[in-house]
Amino acid sequence: MENRNSKDYIFISLKGMAMGIAELVPGVSGGTIAFVTGIYEEFISSINNVNLETLKLLKQEGFKKFWKKLNGNFLLALVIGMMISIFSLSKVIAWLLDDHPIITWSFFFGLVLASVIFVAKSITKWNVLAILLFIIGTASAFYITTLPPSTSSGSLPFIFISGAIAICAMVLPGISGSFILVLLGSYKTVLEAVNAKDFGVIVTFAFGAVFGILSFARVLKWMFTNYKNATLAVLTGFILGSLNKIWPWKIIIDELKIGKKEIIIDENISPFSFTGDNQLTFAIVAAIFGFSLIFILEKSASKK
Repeated sequence: MENRNSKDYIFISLKGMAMGIAELVPGVSGGTIAFVTGIYEEFISSINNVNLETLKLLKQEGFKKFWKKLNGNFLLALVIGMMISIFSLSKVIAWLLDDHPIITWSFFFGLVLASVIFVAKSITKWNVLAILLFIIGTASAFYITTLPPSTSSGSLPFIFISGAIAICAMVLPGISGSFILVLLGSYKTVLEAVNAKDFGVIVTFAFGAVFGILSFARVLKWMFTNYKNATLAVLTGFILGSLNKIWPWKIIIDELKIGKKEIIIDENISPFSFTGDNQLTFAIVAAIFGFSLIFILEKSASKK
């Protein structure tokens, strides 16, 4: 990849932090943030470099050539940023979602809505196929957000598949991996395995995640190389359809106890159903701020 200095890697770590924050919010994908911050294709290409050919370089030509081929500095800076967010900001995000849900969700709604426009602008030619794929992507994501949580068998093959699918959701702009785990019914199994240090389940899930991300990265890279506009059209629709999941105004219709966690089943309602407070004004301001932030990031990236 291109030559970078320390300042560049600090900015990559900041983008990783933004991706980490997104993954902490159920329904928001780190892949969306990677796209709008201009590192998505490099992220996919770098993951794609994790293969046997690259590992052979380590043995044949040494660590330096291996690290360069891997684009190791980029991946390391990104992972450091994500880990900083996950370990330092998880309690803050949880507090915001618990104590100020409407304003917090409004911010993310505005941010993701702007992401739809941002990704759509990347499509160089809108034709019938692109429009059709956009509609399919939108309908698919919307349908996924309406699915009720299920319960899995907890078998190791199913845990492996769950890990593979969840990690793909994390990479794909749109819906988060944790939300997919809830839908698959594996959330409880994985959560309890982590708490109980059940390494059989943890290792199986990890292998599934590695398999998923390595294989999916190859598919995405091939799609970007050969059918970029079509791929972007599907991704644009997928992000648009996922907005249903992060609509700020919801009413709880059921609660499921999963381990020590509660999974909320809710449905969207009109903002005007919330009367007697001024949250709508603050929600609109938060949404505008989130919406504007994407284009501020775009402008700063284009200047660079």
